[in-house]
Amino acid sequence: MPETEQGVFKHFPADFRGRLLRPQGSGYTAARAIYNMRDSEATPALIARAADEQDVLAVARFATETGTPLAVRAGGHGSDGTAMPDGALVVDVTALTAIDVDKATGVVRLGAGVLLGDMDIALEQYGLVVPAGTVSTTGVAGLTLGGGVGYNMRRYGATVDSLLACDVVTLDGRRVRASETENPDLFWALRGGGGNFGVVTGFEFQGRPMQREVAAGFVPFELEHAPEVLAALREHMPTAPRELSVIAALTQCPPLPPVPADKHGAEVLMLVVVYTGPPDKAEAVTDALAALGPCIGKVIQPMPWSVANRMLDAIAPFGRRMYMKGVYLSELGDDVIDIMVRHAVNHEPQTTPPLPSTVQNIWAMGGAISEDYDEDSMAFSREGAGWFWETVTQWDLPEHDKAFQSWVDGVHAELKPHVRDNCYINLSTDMGAEWRRGVWGGPEKYARLVQAKTDWDPQNLLRFNKNIEPLGSS
Repeated sequence: MPETEQGVFKHFPADFRGRLLRPQGSGYTAARAIYNMRDSEATPALIARAADEQDVLAVARFATETGTPLAVRAGGHGSDGTAMPDGALVVDVTALTAIDVDKATGVVRLGAGVLLGDMDIALEQYGLVVPAGTVSTTGVAGLTLGGGVGYNMRRYGATVDSLLACDVVTLDGRRVRASETENPDLFWALRGGGGNFGVVTGFEFQGRPMQREVAAGFVPFELEHAPEVLAALREHMPTAPRELSVIAALTQCPPLPPVPADKHGAEVLMLVVVYTGPPDKAEAVTDALAALGPCIGKVIQPMPWSVANRMLDAIAPFGRRMYMKGVYLSELGDDVIDIMVRHAVNHEPQTTPPLPSTVQNIWAMGGAISEDYDEDSMAFSREGAGWFWETVTQWDLPEHDKAFQSWVDGVHAELKPHVRDNCYINLSTDMGAEWRRGVWGGPEKYARLVQAKTDWDPQNLLRFNKNIEPLGSS
């Protein structure tokens, strides 16, 4: 057992009322499990599962008093898998699951442990939505702190564009509120700067109107038609209604009933479609997508919003090894399309089930996320981003790490001359210090983030993230 466990952690605060989980102890293995298990050998020295905000305060004070670096586990869905670092102290906020809705104002208050699926179901009864991600097991906390993109970004913007305030436990053990009027520098940084500045225990959002039923599903095209369909989509989306969201996925075709059986498992371009506009216009809007090329089926139907927003859960299971990179593109040019299609999916073998899943997702931006919010109003960057590309591969065995990661790196390397410096941090593995200096939109914004980090976490105890180093750090 690490020396810190025998020494520092032996004197953990007596007023901590939650559960302390140690290696080899009951419940530790389940608590340690996160979405990306690429670092499955990492063993946190102590997982402190907080019962409430007072417990989080106790952990933060302990970390500062002892100089102990602190990781935060909320939804556990981070792309880097850094919620459970080796030998670290982890504060687990998964028990903070309160959901409160003010019917009169539509203001939504969420605890840091709330998952998107639970949020969607809770808000449906009020006819509200908080714009968020596309997998129901994702946590509100990590998604929001990185910015938050999803099916409603063209209609309502990023998750942070609806954020009103945060309850934050600071590293010196205080509870503060961050909003446009209270600690505005901290609020600016929290909206996209990641988990660098404090432990957020609660979020307050302005809920947005959402009818219960939406139109959602898939439109697959054979891979040979992918270049023409992507070129047509490039021309189509700027005039499409904001209520239409499209992710163009280069992947293997699932066994969808209207699709011929001989196409199941074939490499395809799959349009993942969600339309949240007037129901009487849904057929015309989605037919226009099917007409972009010779599709092999149109699987779009009415369904509750909470169901639509978990369509992709099956391709994002917890517990596999995962690697991804994501970039912003100003344009979806023919040369970019050619690179993506040539590397449609990863063909590396996998010897044990389940089979590997690989996908390139090309998100159409525009609408509210691109046009309605000032780039400098928050840390989250979206300037110049017409499209967002991510490539993801998942596998199970450590001996396959190099082969699967090399595929992602290879596609990214070919695309690099075409990509922007700024990026959505949640859907990319950390690419290093130089990359981080550009992802938030330029040197002025990065300098402001460094100052916020220096003010709120001068010891850089919250370093298990896409880290912003404080001034004076070595």
